[in-house]
Amino acid sequence: MRHSVIPGSSGLVRPMRLLGDPVLHAPCGEITAFDGALAQLVEDLFATMYAAQGVGLAANQVGLPLRVFVYDCPDDEDRRHLGHVVNPRLVETGGVTLRGPEGCLSLPGVEAGTRRFDRAVVEGFDRTGAPVRIEGTGFFARCLQHETDHLDGKVYTDRLTGLRRRRALRAARRAPWAGQASAS
Repeated sequence: MRHSVIPGSSGLVRPMRLLGDPVLHAPCGEITAFDGALAQLVEDLFATMYAAQGVGLAANQVGLPLRVFVYDCPDDEDRRHLGHVVNPRLVETGGVTLRGPEGCLSLPGVEAGTRRFDRAVVEGFDRTGAPVRIEGTGFFARCLQHETDHLDGKVYTDRLTGLRRRRALRAARRAPWAGQASAS
């Protein structure tokens, strides 16, 4: 029997920002107030992520340039990782570097093989200000790196080079949502 509240159940689904929106391409600011507004933002991020059928979502993807992201992501052993991180810092990466398929809720329908480390460690805080350390491997490590990149003003296409980059950006330009980047 479940005794805890489902993340996002009291949140509002916010509009998603799309590739080209300036908020996705600028570093996010540190959060200083661990209050009810932050707790509500975390709930809204979960609700938005679930509505979009994602495994992670950063605040700037809903237009708020703040250092917080949520995740509900499996690792390669299909273990579920569920949580959020405020003011995250990627403190360690390692293992082999793998090129794997990567997509993004801010580039719906566009996917490309992206190189990421197989292990990642993020440190930050929870919404109450308590320190957290999250370690991930496999797909979950990819998620941690992807979401931290968002908060640094990067999207996964920034990590692509050559033909992969050209193909992904061409697909984004041709996508049905292209040209809607500035919409709120």
